[in-house]
Amino acid sequence: MLEVSGLSVRYGRHLALENAALKIGQGEIVVVLGANGAGKSTLIKAIAGLVAPDPGARVMLDGQALHRLPAYRIVDAGLALVPEGRHLFSTLTVAENLSLGAFLPRTRQKADESRDLVFGIFPKLEQRLTQVAGTMSGGEQQMVAIGRAIMTRPRVLLLDEPSLGLSPLLTAELFRALPSIARTGMSVLLVEQNTHQSLAISDRGYLIEKGVICGQGTASELLASETVQKAYLGS
Repeated sequence: MLEVSGLSVRYGRHLALENAALKIGQGEIVVVLGANGAGKSTLIKAIAGLVAPDPGARVMLDGQALHRLPAYRIVDAGLALVPEGRHLFSTLTVAENLSLGAFLPRTRQKADESRDLVFGIFPKLEQRLTQVAGTMSGGEQQMVAIGRAIMTRPRVLLLDEPSLGLSPLLTAELFRALPSIARTGMSVLLVEQNTHQSLAISDRGYLIEKGVICGQGTASELLASETVQKAYLGS
């Protein structure tokens, strides 16, 4: 479904991402693990079209070349990003934030259906439609941000550090919801520092260090890996 190859990104003279490559199949949850500054956010922003890659990069979604499109066209092609920090419209209600996700012509006609899908994944939001988003807890705001992305009816959902700043209880609640998203046929690419919980719900994973993807495997293989245990699980 989503295939990335030759993806390099520079900030001035600094090479932040070098020749990254990954694949995601339909309905898969794939996690990219790495420390702070490893290049995880750069990778996901480059895929979403928010930072420009070096020449030679290829980002293909079902055969369509996304690397040649501006960011808004990438969303229309079926890829949606939930950025680190959520970036909600904090003075608008939950209902208004969700509606803004259905701004594309192809999504407006199915907005009610998309909203029902969001409520099926995050039932709490159905009771909070009139609440102003900025008054919600961090975990609830993350649900709204993911719900807004789902309203664009993506084939691939990109999540940048979704557990950042959340309590352990809210983090667990969020991670329990992600397999429900994948069961709809949507693919999920997740960049995270929360290694154990993200691998527990993922199909496969990639390791990134200093801008280079340095390992990959199934979730069970990575959990059993001595390298992953020492570097990411503290054992």
